[in-house]
Amino acid sequence: MNTNEYLQSVLKSQDLPDDSDELKELQSHRKDVEALLRKHFAASSPTIRYGGSRAKGTLIREYYDLDAICYFPHDDTAAGETLEDIYNNVEKALSTTYYVDRKTSALRLKSRDPQSFAKDFHIDVVPGRFTDDKKADAFIYQNAGDKKRLKTNFDVHIEHVNESGVLDAIRLLKLWKVRRGLRVKQFAFELLIIHLLAKKKNSPLSDQLQHVWTELRDRSEAPAVADPANPTGNDLTSLLKAEWASLSTTAGSTLATIQSSGWESVFGKVEEKTSAQKVAVLRSAAAAVTVPTRPWLPEV
Repeated sequence: MNTNEYLQSVLKSQDLPDDSDELKELQSHRKDVEALLRKHFAASSPTIRYGGSRAKGTLIREYYDLDAICYFPHDDTAAGETLEDIYNNVEKALSTTYYVDRKTSALRLKSRDPQSFAKDFHIDVVPGRFTDDKKADAFIYQNAGDKKRLKTNFDVHIEHVNESGVLDAIRLLKLWKVRRGLRVKQFAFELLIIHLLAKKKNSPLSDQLQHVWTELRDRSEAPAVADPANPTGNDLTSLLKAEWASLSTTAGSTLATIQSSGWESVFGKVEEKTSAQKVAVLRSAAAAVTVPTRPWLPEV
């Protein structure tokens, strides 16, 4: 098996089939969340849509999620007069059933059951309000920093990543990021990868990965990346700058590891075993790496 065949086998081991227990559980919770929100905010008729890594095509078994936007009509005030009111009111509604972890713009849902308290359901609810009757662009609340609201577009995010032409590279680099415990926000990281591979879409997968790692290692600072749904109003470069030293150092060590010990030293040995066994083999390569609790990775 050559290098690119090996990398494809790593990707295959990270697939999450539609009939998998993980996705079945996610879909079950998704239905419950939607029913709860529609009942609680019946007078407002919120628009609820789903995204996350599955919608974008970047899902990996070791790190998957579902983003559920809950956007209200631009002229509705029943759900809250302000964006902050909407955020807090959606949190209160969800708290009747879930333990809710407040993030920058999202509400992460976890179990309230004493037997599985704080178990992560891999669901982020993002409250907001549409900017007009077209129901495309929306404002969402920001509970940190000076900016208290942000204009964005959920569908533009999904399309930008899904049609980037480098989904395999994004998935493998996401796996690398997770196993190395790198804390860079996922959407900003995806935009960075798309930017760096703009002229490498037709290159072999191994060349794409090495190009990204080389750029991370050799650049003195992060390149500018902006929200494709709001390029002049949401510069995400600061999210990369905050983690650039870690990204650069880890990329350099990864390239050195490949040079000295080969690709299996990065992603692990893949054997023809059952799906569960394949995942266990791959995870063994990162046994010494402490992976932090998954924070919400804003899709904005």
